[in-house]
Amino acid sequence: MTVFLGEGRVVGRDSFIAVYMMANRRHGTLYIGVTSSLITRAMQHRDGALRGFTARYGLKRLVWYGPFELMTNAIHREKRLKKYRRDWKINLIEFQNPHWDDLLPGLLGWRPDNPWGQPRP
Repeated sequence: MTVFLGEGRVVGRDSFIAVYMMANRRHGTLYIGVTSSLITRAMQHRDGALRGFTARYGLKRLVWYGPFELMTNAIHREKRLKKYRRDWKINLIEFQNPHWDDLLPGLLGWRPDNPWGQPRP
């Protein structure tokens, strides 16, 4: 099943619209993006499936995300975040994720004691 977003955009029913930040390490290089499928997009960055900035700088760690119901609101937030100073972005990350942990395993339900990424029983 698909959901109509307006302006000809459609996403799957299991979509997760979000603005997100990827990093290569704590206080390292940052990338801000927007997607209609956060888990899929974070996996693509992690696997190196996407060419460009994130692949070039090894940005594989999802360090922050903000969920949205509407893609238009997410795009607006992404544009605002990109204009903010770096120290403000770092504060935003560290408020929710002080150790700059990769948040993707938690979204997938992986246990921290299971490095092979098997889902919880």
